[in-house]
Amino acid sequence: MYAEGMGMKPLISVIVPVYNGQDFLFNCIKSIQAQTYPNLEVVIINDGSTDQTAAVCENIVCKYGNIRLISLEGKGVSSARNAGMAAAKGVYIAFVDADDRLLPKTLELLYKTLLETDADIAGCGFECWYTERQWDQTVAREAGEEAEKDIKEDAYRIYSGKTFVCEEILKGNSRCWSKLYKRDLIGDICFRQGLTIGEDMLFLVDLMPGVKKVVEIPYKGYGYYQNPAGAMNRAFRPQYMDQITCWEMAREIIDGMWKTPLKGEARDKEALIKKTLNGETADKETQIKEALGEEMSAGQVRAQVTAILIMGIMLTAGKLAMLSQKERRLQAAHVEKCHAILKRELQVPGAYERLSAGYRVKVKIFGAFPGVYLWLYHFRNKIRGCFK
Repeated sequence: MYAEGMGMKPLISVIVPVYNGQDFLFNCIKSIQAQTYPNLEVVIINDGSTDQTAAVCENIVCKYGNIRLISLEGKGVSSARNAGMAAAKGVYIAFVDADDRLLPKTLELLYKTLLETDADIAGCGFECWYTERQWDQTVAREAGEEAEKDIKEDAYRIYSGKTFVCEEILKGNSRCWSKLYKRDLIGDICFRQGLTIGEDMLFLVDLMPGVKKVVEIPYKGYGYYQNPAGAMNRAFRPQYMDQITCWEMAREIIDGMWKTPLKGEARDKEALIKKTLNGETADKETQIKEALGEEMSAGQVRAQVTAILIMGIMLTAGKLAMLSQKERRLQAAHVEKCHAILKRELQVPGAYERLSAGYRVKVKIFGAFPGVYLWLYHFRNKIRGCFK
């Protein structure tokens, strides 16, 4: 929805999935309503919450006039985000998790970045917080002169789809939140349903073949709540296998990007180089992270993705090792699957060499003696627990 002709900026839709978020949702929405960007709608998707989240949602709808509420019956975060995108009316899309926050200038800065660079996606950094007091201190710093200075001195890092994969996604920036997307880029692309760990990374990778330009700024405008009971801090559940599945699927997409030149890729590279050489970006003190001539080869990128996949296998094996011996027996099929996938992935040239020394040791032990590895890992954690 455009309203620029009437002096209004285009609509941004902020999609907020929530499940049992009664303690956090109101303050999350409050931080979105406090944005300096003037034209927002917020789409809340209550995904079958069993606490008082529904009541909190109703209070929010009554308090604010730009809220749209969707109710689902426990479909999962991917389905919730998809429902939000289907209902969204904005020209731009942003995702915020229900226990997270935004600093007041975040969406305005991301929108400004998109306009100035003609990018498809603009992203910012994030800051972890643990308590309400800590978040309040972060907001107070934002209001100070030092924060203003940081914003003015932000430098753009501009990527093509391929270089964003190499320089950001494969180095940990695989989050769907803390970014603003052009709705036209997303089109019919959805989050893969039935996946709960790694689904946001896969969504980003799905977008990359259609991307001309992605921009990142170092401004830490997203507040990420470090939940001690978060998915990555819990004991093993079958859903932990999702991270392996997601990287397997991502590798197929990335392989395809390197096999086939993307539409307009050569033209876009040439235009960006000329623009840089002509000094057009220098007027705005823009620093281009230009890896245009430094992209990894198809073999190198496949090896790197596979190395990350192997690390996901070992992280999952670590979760299995934390179970009791009786519980591990019940999960024997998952242990066997992890072991079989590891043996297969070690055949990918260059993947093992890209692992750290610590991971290489773990891989060798688990690959040769999976039962011994799980016992050693379990025993080590048990000993550590005795000294806490």
